[in-house]
Amino acid sequence: MSIFHNEPWIQLHDFGREMDRLMQARKQQQVAAASAWTPAVDIHEADDHYRLTMDIPGVAPEGIQVSMEDGVLEISGERKTVDAENEKRDYSRRERFQGAFRRSFKLPETADDTEISAATSHGVLEVVIKKRAALQPRRIPVTH
Repeated sequence: MSIFHNEPWIQLHDFGREMDRLMQARKQQQVAAASAWTPAVDIHEADDHYRLTMDIPGVAPEGIQVSMEDGVLEISGERKTVDAENEKRDYSRRERFQGAFRRSFKLPETADDTEISAATSHGVLEVVIKKRAALQPRRIPVTH
């Protein structure tokens, strides 16, 4: 018959070590999430155009690239730190994302890739893509 010794302090120590591991993994996930951000986007379709509105506060207009290729609209840019001194600080909480972003949108065939405009105002980028004139079926008269 074997004797089993119950060691509650060892189990408590193992539990504490496992909790530390889980907390460290959570912290690494938060750091990874803070280094990459994806701006929120709303897309609206009107009769004659599409309007894409993107929240990009703190991104300078010169730092935004909007391009269109093969029916895909791509918007990219980078939000940089405002003050180099802020980089040296040890934050207890940091929720404002920094770094580069890239968003791509497949546009419908009705989008006119030659009629695109982009403008920023108060941290919001607005991209307007005109629609192509729809081909209307035409009636062909039959003569006799």
